[in-house]
This record gives sequence, C-alpha cells and structure tokens, in this order.
Amino acid sequence: MSLTFGASAEGFDVVVVGSGGAGLSAAIMAKEAGASVVVLEKMPYLGGNTNFASGGMNAAGTKQQLAAGVTGDSPELFYKDTMKGGHNRNNPALLKTMTENAKYAEEWLVDIGAKFCFRKGRGGGQSIARSHGPCDGSAVGPEVLRVLQKKASEDKIEIRPQNQVVDIALKDGRVSSVKVKTPEGEKVIDAKAVVLATGGFGANLDMVVKYRPELKGFVTTNHKGAQGEGIELAQKLGASLTDMDQIQIHPTVVKKDGHLISESMRSRGGILVNHDGKRFCNELLTRDVVSQHVLAQKGGEAYLIYDQSIFDSNKLSRGYYQNGYSVKGETLDELAAKLKMPAENLKATFKAYWKAAETGKDEAFGRPEMVIALNKAPFYAALISPGIHHCMGGVTINTKAEVQNKQGKSIPGFYAAGEVTGGVHGGNRIGGNAVADIVTFGRIAGTNAAAYVKTVR
Repeated sequence: MSLTFGASAEGFDVVVVGSGGAGLSAAIMAKEAGASVVVLEKMPYLGGNTNFASGGMNAAGTKQQLAAGVTGDSPELFYKDTMKGGHNRNNPALLKTMTENAKYAEEWLVDIGAKFCFRKGRGGGQSIARSHGPCDGSAVGPEVLRVLQKKASEDKIEIRPQNQVVDIALKDGRVSSVKVKTPEGEKVIDAKAVVLATGGFGANLDMVVKYRPELKGFVTTNHKGAQGEGIELAQKLGASLTDMDQIQIHPTVVKKDGHLISESMRSRGGILVNHDGKRFCNELLTRDVVSQHVLAQKGGEAYLIYDQSIFDSNKLSRGYYQNGYSVKGETLDELAAKLKMPAENLKATFKAYWKAAETGKDEAFGRPEMVIALNKAPFYAALISPGIHHCMGGVTINTKAEVQNKQGKSIPGFYAAGEVTGGVHGGNRIGGNAVADIVTFGRIAGTNAAAYVKTVR
C-alpha cells in the first residue's frame, strides 16, 4: 500500500501528533534515544485533556508508597484491581505492561522534577491506595505537563501549536510523511515514524452518540479539541479499532459547564447525598457504578459533601469553593438550608457516618475506607451529575505501542499511546489510571519509534 503527498520541505525521524502527556513523553524518549523529533499540536494551546487531569497517577510499589509504610501493593494486585474494574474486558498484555511499568514512569516524572507525593485514601475500585500527585493536593495533570514541557525545552524539541495533521502517508507499506494544516497553509513533513497521541473523542458528541446513543444530551468534561480525528487518521491506514463503544461517564461533574469534581474528593473522605440529605451508595465503587447510583436519584444528581479538613489539605477543594462550584455551611443546619434539604435527614446521615468512621465499619453501604472522621466544620457541598469523561476505546496497539491493522499485524513506523488507543482500560477506567497509561505507553512509543527509525535509515 502506498499513499504519497509529493515533495516536502523538511523531515524528521519521528513526528509526534499531539502534545499531551502521551505525546510529550514519547517525544522526550525518542529525542533522548537519538532521533530528530517534532511535536505537532492542532490546538493553540498545549496539553489536551492532560490539562484537566485532576486526581492522581496510580502506580504500585513506588518509593513513595514504601516510605509511607504501604508494603502490600504490587503490580499483580494493581493488575487484578484494574481488570476487575474494567469488567474483565481489558487486553491482558497491555494491562500487564501498564501495571508493571507505571512505577518506573512515576519515578521518571519525579526524576525530571515532578513534585509528587504518595496520596493516602484509595480511589474507586482499588483495594489499596496507590495514587501519586502534587504534594499540596492540586491537580496532577498541570504538574505532569509542567515537567514534560520543561524537559522537552531542555532537549530542544520543537513543538508547533496550530499544526493539525490531516493525513498520514505510507510508502511501500511504511509510514513516510504527514500532511499538516498550518496558519500558513498546508505542508508536507517527511517522517520515518509517527506517534499518534491525539487523545479521545469525548468532546465529539455526535461520535459519542454514534457508539452510545443513550449518552445523548450528557455534558462532557473533555477539552474542545477531543474530537477523535486521530482515530480517523489511523483508520485511513487500515488500523484496527478496539472497544469503541466503551465510553466512561464520571459521577461527579458540574452539569452547567462540565467542570470535573475530582474523585480524590471521595477517596480523601467526601460523601455523596441526594436531595433528601441521605447517602445512597458506597462512594468508593467504580465510576460507572457510582454514576448509575447518582442517575437513579431525584433529578439524576446529588451533592458531594466534604468538611474543613479536606478543604485545608486539598488545593482542589479550595478551588471548587472559590470558583463557585461548592457552597459552605458553618453547621449542617446551615448547609441543609442552603441546599433546600431536610436538616434532620442530613444530620442523621452524618451521625451514622461518624459512627461508621469511629468503628471502621460502614454498615449501611460497605464503604471500605473512611480516612477521616468528616466532622470538622464548616461543611461544603457541590451539586454534581454524571458527565462524559473518558473513551476507553480507540486504535488497537500491541505492547510495543505499534498500531495494529485489521489482520493483527503492525503497521511499520506507526505508533500510538494514550486515550487515542483502546484495550488498556476495558469496560471502565479506574480513576488515576489515565496518567499511568499516557506516561507509560508514551515512553514505550517514543523509545520504540526511535529504535525503529535506526532500522530504516
């Protein structure tokens, strides 16, 4: 198969399409392996959805975990939790690759300057705490992008925003060049290898509804550039797709504008109550299950409630209040009045929860972990409803991040990493696994793309 665009003015060993966590990780690894690299980003800003990754990065057996006294975790347990959370749909080989290599990816980020700490409190679907992120409780994504962009600059990797790859050419069955739409017009860039890191399609609501009609009308947490064009580019080259109908809705989203309320708010001790002031589920179940519980409540919405101890320790929680996403009550009576719910119900809910926290056993809903007493006034509440969050499906890859065609063979010189790919997360993504995925497979893609280039020079 051959598809060529004609003469080009320049060329690179590796062209990386997309400037999020996967793309920048790939670019850095390829450059440090000796390849010439350019990163092409269609948006006027860098980072894609990585800008909005708010929770943490899961990794098992890290130095931070061990220093915190967490010795019972392992890649095997990480694998088991994630396979269960993904409803046993995950590609076993891809999942094994992620769970075994995430700790090295996390340590690499720390080595290049990430201010990460181990975060106590297990996330939904996890049997042990394994989240890592900024020590002040702020969002993980911006910190990942900060250190990756700094490293890319130090490595003198050229990054070009407003450069949209609209086609990829093959020559003799191998990747050979890309066609790029730029502010100055279309141009062709020769490439011995291409790393596709364009993200998912969570902001393309027509595409979402094509695969999941029941999600029509849902708000999305995705940045506006998450349109799925990378998947279409891969399809043109005969790439196989995996799990395209597996689209995750996140349970705690602000309906008015799609702002995400991080899962870390629940893992650190927050609870969910309905308009009647009553809890209705174990808040640490997987995202898909908690979402269904929320949708079953009046109006398909609920309140995430947290206390001053979370406010003080978690920078994200302070942002929610400062930006108007949560309201404050000096007492539970005042909070109930502001939320227009029965105060006696809310106080009874908290009284039962305080008892559960004291005994360490949640008789009502079986929450496995209550890391705080949740009793430090004042109290805060954010109105939430499920929203479209993550696309588990996408381009099929193997453990080397090589894009696979419909016959199950690698397309020479074509690699992919991150949310544009399918198979890693199965039928449901565990919170904290996206950053593990993008950095782990971004590093693998970049390393292998650079190695491939040496074989075709």
